[in-house]
Order: sequence, then C-alpha cells, then structure tokens
Amino acid sequence: MPIVVVDDLDDARLSDYRHLREPNVRARVERGAGIFTVEGWLSLEALAESPYPVRSALVATKHAARAQAIVDPAVPVYAIAESALERVTGVHFHRGVVAVAERPAALTPEKVLAGARRVLVLEGVNDYENLGALFRNAVAFGVDAVLLYRRTTRVSLGHVLRVPFARVGPEAWPRILMDLRRDGLAVLALTPAPDATPLGTVIEHLPDRVGVLVGAEGPGLSDEALASADHRVRIPMTPGTDSVNVATAAAIALAALYQQKG
Repeated sequence: MPIVVVDDLDDARLSDYRHLREPNVRARVERGAGIFTVEGWLSLEALAESPYPVRSALVATKHAARAQAIVDPAVPVYAIAESALERVTGVHFHRGVVAVAERPAALTPEKVLAGARRVLVLEGVNDYENLGALFRNAVAFGVDAVLLYRRTTRVSLGHVLRVPFARVGPEAWPRILMDLRRDGLAVLALTPAPDATPLGTVIEHLPDRVGVLVGAEGPGLSDEALASADHRVRIPMTPGTDSVNVATAAAIALAALYQQKG
C-alpha cells in the first residue's frame, strides 16, 4: 500500500490515535478497542517482526519512507506534518513514529511457563519505567517468560513483544511460586536483607531452570513471597548502600545467570 498523506486532522483514519491525547484513559480505551500502540523505531521493528497484526503506522512526513520499509506492504502508513502529529496525539513524538496493532488475547501463566528455563516474576511492580526496563532486561538476558502479580500498571506492549507474559491473580499468589518449584525451577527472591545469601554463592549450584523474583521499589517482596522461594538472595554492595533500583537488581541477577548457565 502506498504512503497515505493526511492533511485533515479530523480524518477518520486517524481515529485509532486520538485517545493518546488523554493518557489517563489510554489503557481503558485501548482495551475496549482491542488495540495497543507502540512508539519509536525499535518498537516498530519489534512489532513488525511479531505475530501481532499491525493496523497502521502514523509518522511525520519526513519519516514515511522509513516506516513503510519496516512494516508489511499491506499496512497503511499515514504521513502527516510533524506539528500536526502532535496535535492529533496530544504529545510530542520526538521518536517520529507511532503504530497501532491488534491486542493479543491474554495468556495464562500455564501457557507462558510451558518449557520456560528462565522466568522473571514481578510482585507489585507498579512503576511504568521500571516495567519497561525489566522487560528490556528480560530480552537481553534470555528470559523465556514474565509473571506479573498485584496491580501492576499498564504494561507497554512495545516492551513485551519478544517476551511472553501473564498476570497472576490473588487466588494463585504466592502458591504459583511453589508450583514453579514443583516443576523444577529454583526460585531466587532478591532482597537487600543482610542475612540473605550472596548471589555468587548460590548461582553456581542452581539447576538449569531458574526463576528470579523481585518486588516493588520501597516495600520489596512480601513475607509470603520470600517464604515461598528456594533462596533469599542479596547482591553484595558497598557498605552503607541499602539497595539499587529493582530493574538494576534484576539485570545483575539475570546477567549472572546468563553468564553462568547460558
């Protein structure tokens, strides 16, 4: 399909993008419409390589050819003046591109865990930037599945196109951690507690299948989650340092696992 130049900001073909003007309702609108949006070139490339059908891409005119080269030829690429792009979406897209795709059906924990060797489990993580960083870390260090528990914020599907994820309901928490253990995964609970075992001491003795469990900034993991893990593990730090950001901690643990276990 050729590039479609759009001059009228009220063009019905841009209706999938207008909810971006109201970020507080974005998640609700997208769920109701059965869509999700991604922003930026790396996310567009990941989306184009994913199984999710792309409905369209919206770009500043100067980027139209680049977007058309990434998506399937049948996907419409709407080109609009950069200043108008901001008026349509309500935000300044310094990355130059936004795309809409059809929202996939929610996966069950059983589905994403089938055959997984590396699992990242997030308890109560509710910061959008941390979630994005955690999913990027998961991709970087070979995580096969991510489990989310307890009121996580909207998960940007632009971050998760390469890693299957599922939400865990309160009825299954923290029992699912015991299920992981019964299925042969060693569950490591990351905590700054001084009596926890240093990561390096544990990692060389782990089985092939491992789950890494992290909690939200501040409260950390619940007592129930800590008690349900195989190992309470800490990352050695300079004396006087309490902890590091949750995404940083997860990256350190996942990188160590990746280096040790491949």
